[in-house]
Amino acid sequence: MADEKRKPDLTSPDAVREALAGAGYLADEELAVATYLALELGEPLLLEGEPGVGKTALAKALAELSGARLIRLQCHEGIDVHSALYDWDYPRQLLAVRAAEGGASTADLFREEFLLRRPLLDAIESDEPVVLLIDEIDRADDEFEAFLLELLSDFQVTIPELGTVKAKQRPVVVLTSNRTRELHDALKRRCLYHWISHPSPEREAEIVRAHLPDVGDDIARRVCEAVARLRAADLYKAPGIGEAIAWARALSLLDDPALEPTLGVALKVREDIERVVESGVLEGV
Repeated sequence: MADEKRKPDLTSPDAVREALAGAGYLADEELAVATYLALELGEPLLLEGEPGVGKTALAKALAELSGARLIRLQCHEGIDVHSALYDWDYPRQLLAVRAAEGGASTADLFREEFLLRRPLLDAIESDEPVVLLIDEIDRADDEFEAFLLELLSDFQVTIPELGTVKAKQRPVVVLTSNRTRELHDALKRRCLYHWISHPSPEREAEIVRAHLPDVGDDIARRVCEAVARLRAADLYKAPGIGEAIAWARALSLLDDPALEPTLGVALKVREDIERVVESGVLEGV
């Protein structure tokens, strides 16, 4: 009974929005609706948007509020089935071969005891609730994207040596993309889709205060106005929400919370910092 009382109310978009806020994630109405529908329909949720808008953070918040285990697959160029789904424990297989040569049973080397479970298989076989985060899918290639179709359609995967493995229970699946390339329609058709934009300065100030309740309103306002100006400037890498939170925290530690001397908290490219200082983008903030 006690466990039931701790379960969050996720029976409506407003309830999802409130539950996410309780986990420190402030979602707007549209994102709350998309998240609610993904949970209710049991379909993957594909989130696209600029880096730093809170795509990955949503999956983490869902895991936190539901008490589910977060399993994260970080995509990268060249990712394949052996790093995402499974591999074989070749040293143990080799030992088994040597044992067989010494008179032991020549059992099949492709048994489950030799199987190394990677994030996707771990999520499929889990007995406990799971939030599966497939992060930055746009970094992977077309072949890997095609491989995911079976998982996203039927929540099962095929291991040639063992057969088909079906999910014991459907994980909550969140895919994120920074849109460095266009994803295929076949993948998108298997997901609910939502684009996350940068929040307004007022909304971002609310997010900063939610994460840093001890930071003054003036610092939160100044940081979020400055971040909005930086995003509008022609920079190599604009700051995300995480940088805004870090910047506000840094300024709160200083007796003289000036913006330009602390630009290295928000910007990570030397040319960006120089351009901001020389152009006077932050004057008057």
